[in-house]
Amino acid sequence: MIEQQPTEIATTPLIDTSVVSLTDAATSKLLELTKDEVNPDIGLRVYVYSGGCSGYRYGMMLEDAPTPEDQRLDVNGIKVYVDGQSVSLLQGSQIDYVDTLMGAGFTVNNPNAVSGCGCGSSFRTAEDEGAPRACAH
Repeated sequence: MIEQQPTEIATTPLIDTSVVSLTDAATSKLLELTKDEVNPDIGLRVYVYSGGCSGYRYGMMLEDAPTPEDQRLDVNGIKVYVDGQSVSLLQGSQIDYVDTLMGAGFTVNNPNAVSGCGCGSSFRTAEDEGAPRACAH
């Protein structure tokens, strides 16, 4: 008879692998914007592109359908499409909708951003600084 030695199983905490989350305000605004849409694939495209004085900028728009390269998410009942190149830059981000006296719009709270520009429209990460450009807001 072979005796088995107890084995230790290393446990690691579960990592939140969600790319983006939406606040209640963002969810409400997106539901309002898409309430009359008949296309069942309408969703929020969120992406990052090179630009701005810190290296990267955010982009968002309503999209009719995802592309084959997109990561497709269902966040609070809203379809969210993120292209493969933007996933790592947006990992863990939260999208909010703010409405103030200075204006209204969607904002991104990104834990990967280590700094941003003075105008608040671009960011950089610790791993990849992007290619800074003139800030045209």
